[in-house]
Amino acid sequence: MNSIKTFGLMTALTILLVLAGGSLGGQGGAVFAFIIALAMNVSSYWFSDKLVLKMYKARPVERTEMPELFNMVQRLTQRAQLPMPKLYIIPQETPNAFATGRDPQHAAVAVTSGILQLLSQDELEGVLSHELAHVKNRDILIGTVAATMAGAITLLATMARWAAIFGGLGGGDDDNGGGIVGLLVMMILAPIAALLIQMAISRSREYKADSDGAHISARPVSLANALQSLEGYTKKIPMRQANPSTAHMFIVNPLRGGGISGLFSTHPPIAERVKRLKQLTI
Repeated sequence: MNSIKTFGLMTALTILLVLAGGSLGGQGGAVFAFIIALAMNVSSYWFSDKLVLKMYKARPVERTEMPELFNMVQRLTQRAQLPMPKLYIIPQETPNAFATGRDPQHAAVAVTSGILQLLSQDELEGVLSHELAHVKNRDILIGTVAATMAGAITLLATMARWAAIFGGLGGGDDDNGGGIVGLLVMMILAPIAALLIQMAISRSREYKADSDGAHISARPVSLANALQSLEGYTKKIPMRQANPSTAHMFIVNPLRGGGISGLFSTHPPIAERVKRLKQLTI
C-alpha cells in the first residue's frame, strides 16, 4: 500500500510540475520544465550522496577503528540480504543518523558521534536497521527525486513572480501561458502543493522504514525507545548547521519545531511512529 501511495504521489508531483511549466509558458514551458527536472534528477542521482556527506563533514571509518559498529551493521545487512554499506561518522553531539546512495550497491550509512554515546546497543541496532530498510526500499532515490521536483516547481514559481512584476508574460486569460490567473495560481498554490506532496512521500517512507527496520532487527520496542530518546536529545542539543533541504534524510528531524511548524515537518509524529512500532508482532 505504501508503494502504491508513493507512486501516486510521485505521479501527482510530475503532473504538478508540467502544469506549472504550462501556466508559465504554455506547451513550450511544460516541456522546458520537464527537461529541467530530468537534468536535475540525473545530477542528484549521481552526486547527492557525496554532497550531503560533505555538507555534514562526515568522515569514513574502517573496521579497525570501530569494530563493534562494523560487526553490528554487517550482522544486520546479512539479515536484510544487503551488501555492506560504507560507514561514516558525523562530528555532531546531537544523536541522529541517515542513509544515502543511489542503490544498495552504492549505499552509505552515516551516524553522529553523539548517537554512539547516548543510545544503548539495542537502540542503536534499531536505528541502523531503520536506515538499512531505507537502503533496501531505495527510499533515498525516491526522496531525492521528490525534493528535486519540488525544487523545480518552486523555481518556476519564482520565475512566474518576476514575470508578473516585469510584465514579461502579459496578456489575457486566453493566452497559451494562462494569463494573470495562471500566474497567480502558479505563484501561490503550486509551491504549497509541492511541499505537501513531498511531505506525504517522506512520511509514508518513514513509516515503512520503521516497520521493515523492526523486522530486520527483530526489536521494534528498541527502535521505538530509540525514537523517543532521539526526539528528546534533539530538543536539548539541536544539530548545528542542519540544512532544511536535507532534514528529511535523518531518522528524526534534526530541526527543532513544534506547533504550526510541526504540521509542515517531513517526518511523521514520533508518538505515532512509536505507537505503530509497539503494535507490531515480530
